[in-house]
Amino acid sequence: MTIKPTPTRDGFGEALAAIGKDNSNIVVVSADLEDATRAEYFKKACPERFFTLGIAEQDMIGMAAGFASEGYTAVTNSFAVFLTNRAYDQIRMDVCYNNLNVKLVATHAGITVGEDGASAQCLEDIAIMRVLPNMKVVCPADTIEARKVAHAILADKGACYVRLSRAPLPVITDDATPFTLGKANVVRAGKDVSIIACGVMVAEALGAADILAKENISVRVINMHTIKPLDVDTVLGAARETGAIVTAEEHQLAGGLGSAVAEVLVRNIPVPVEMVGINDTFGQTGTPDQLMEFYKLKAVDIAAAVKKVLRRKKG
Repeated sequence: MTIKPTPTRDGFGEALAAIGKDNSNIVVVSADLEDATRAEYFKKACPERFFTLGIAEQDMIGMAAGFASEGYTAVTNSFAVFLTNRAYDQIRMDVCYNNLNVKLVATHAGITVGEDGASAQCLEDIAIMRVLPNMKVVCPADTIEARKVAHAILADKGACYVRLSRAPLPVITDDATPFTLGKANVVRAGKDVSIIACGVMVAEALGAADILAKENISVRVINMHTIKPLDVDTVLGAARETGAIVTAEEHQLAGGLGSAVAEVLVRNIPVPVEMVGINDTFGQTGTPDQLMEFYKLKAVDIAAAVKKVLRRKKG
């Protein structure tokens, strides 16, 4: 059965509420955006363990850290731009420095936020979260995978940043698709080149593989849902076996998935790498599809990057 495109925030919110009913150790702290982040699902299911502080992201992180220091699993939620930018000091010092069990769940990430424009389109969150010690960083590819992320991070101890979408994303996994934190999934086999992608870009990478298959180019597609800790073995296997890598992310090129992959390759198996992402600029107002085209994040753009990296491979 084909499932219609769905925001990843929906799948995560549904799973969080369901898990919360059975686990009285989970608390959720919000900063006035529980409707948009889908934390309202938990609020309805477990109102006695839901706390809202109004528009006060720094206080939200501080309260969550307090709950975690008393043994609770604390979940926070907000838009990516507010959570990672406004509360960075509290995330760094209260949560990461003390290695507390706080889950930072951010929705409305990337340019697929759409019409809200540049001020709301967080394009640097992966970079600033993955640089923090003790912080895991996860970006699911679809709503089914987002449900699995909820189960995985709530069973795991420590800080984790989860990047979720406002826009509906194509559903490319199913209930049987494996999910393990820190373990990438090879979603398409290939021998000529590997595309390593996260979030919405996994579906675009599969589209690029379809385009290139018509030209007899065999493309491996890897869903790198966990950016930190990165699945080094899968990255190095792709480098050894295909000899060329393209990374694809809905994020700044600096400091994101592409940078993480390149850091591994340059120390181990240097191969040609091309990166598809946002090139040192802010977003702007437009529909998600318009912006994906404008910033060259579509399947055709990934396919063009593959051809470029293959020319470098042959050279």
